[in-house]
Amino acid sequence: MRLGPGDRLVLATHNKGKLEEISRLLEPYGVSVVSAGDLGLPEPEETEATFVGNARIKAHAAATASGLPALADDSGLCVEALGGAPGVYTADWATTETGRDFDHGMRRVWDALQAAKVAEPWRAAFHCTLVLAWPDGSDRVFEGIMQGRLIWPPRGDQGHGFDPMFVPVGQEITCGEMDRWEKNELSHRADAFRKLVTECFA
Repeated sequence: MRLGPGDRLVLATHNKGKLEEISRLLEPYGVSVVSAGDLGLPEPEETEATFVGNARIKAHAAATASGLPALADDSGLCVEALGGAPGVYTADWATTETGRDFDHGMRRVWDALQAAKVAEPWRAAFHCTLVLAWPDGSDRVFEGIMQGRLIWPPRGDQGHGFDPMFVPVGQEITCGEMDRWEKNELSHRADAFRKLVTECFA
């Protein structure tokens, strides 16, 4: 099934920034995007141990509740020397008593690398899994990856999350030092979106 001009799509998020970003990416296809938050839909509990599992939970919950196709993503940082951690728990590593603090999250990754006594290069990858679900229970899965390495101390104040400690393959600067449009050409989310658009958008 494909989506095109005049179709409506629910983005399974309560994050206004993510809604703005994805709405802009889909604007050329004439699809109207509304968020689960705008529809007053509850956020389902993410109980799976994989990106695809959690993205499926969010996408199917939104599609079932709204009666519309729904798109969800789940993403995170996987560090080779840490056995793939923090992975699906990336946001949890940045969680403090007062909310999310990605400086705290980056410090946790750094401390874990030091405790593991692993020498550079610290290979890592950002993963993004997109799931487009329909109310009939069917779905399509698209995965994107950005390979790179970690550095310390972090550099740059652009981007978000763990970007200031991540240098993509072929680059000398971190995602936190890149213009966001430059980063968007390289990112794991852009990789997944290219596959989604090719398969599912007219």
